[in-house]
Amino acid sequence: MTHSYDPQNIFARILRGEIPNKTVLETPHTLAFHDINPAAPVHVLVVPKGPYVTFDHFAAKASAEEIVDFHRTSAKVCEMMGVVPGEGYRAITNAGKHGMQEVPHYHLHILGGKVLGPLIQR
Repeated sequence: MTHSYDPQNIFARILRGEIPNKTVLETPHTLAFHDINPAAPVHVLVVPKGPYVTFDHFAAKASAEEIVDFHRTSAKVCEMMGVVPGEGYRAITNAGKHGMQEVPHYHLHILGGKVLGPLIQR
């Protein structure tokens, strides 16, 4: 899979401040914000500020500092949203066509606040 980055994707535009968001937490390498169309009572998107398309792209090409910042920010968001310790949550990332990725910028969905049902339908 090629990882050609589109700098006009909606998350890139949010990161540049062209589109407003409801920020949960911002760090030097990461932005976390509420999803505009939440699928659960808690639905936060965690987005690296670098131009990464998918999880594998981020994991292979991001600096160690970016990777640590992203994961520590994700953990802090879970704590801030009250999903840990608690009833639990789901962390989801989609990649490519088969993964149903809608925005070509790596992002992690943190969902919680209710029973979410099965991960996939068989």
